[in-house]
Amino acid sequence: MAITMSRAPLDARVLLDAAEMIRVLGHPVRLRIVECLEDGERTVSDLQGALRSPQAAVSQQLARMRSAGIVRGRRDGVNVHYSIADERVVQMLNCLRHCNVDATPRRRH
Repeated sequence: MAITMSRAPLDARVLLDAAEMIRVLGHPVRLRIVECLEDGERTVSDLQGALRSPQAAVSQQLARMRSAGIVRGRRDGVNVHYSIADERVVQMLNCLRHCNVDATPRRRH
């Protein structure tokens, strides 16, 4: 039996890009970092304070996000100011905000 779709299927490249972004954002700290950066640039120290995480952990997450092109850094003396490089991550956060994701585990059938 053939499956009919009510919408045109997404292009394979779009699916690959989306899957990679979801993979990179698939860590709660990374999602929090994006939330913190929504209002503008932040240093590692700013993020460390907001996240209440060790500097090394924040830097590690930023490095992963930077290598994926999600955030960018701007050096200012000894500080690096991070900002969102790919605005699609904000759209993804907004999707999460609007899909009523809660902490209640779902049963799998």
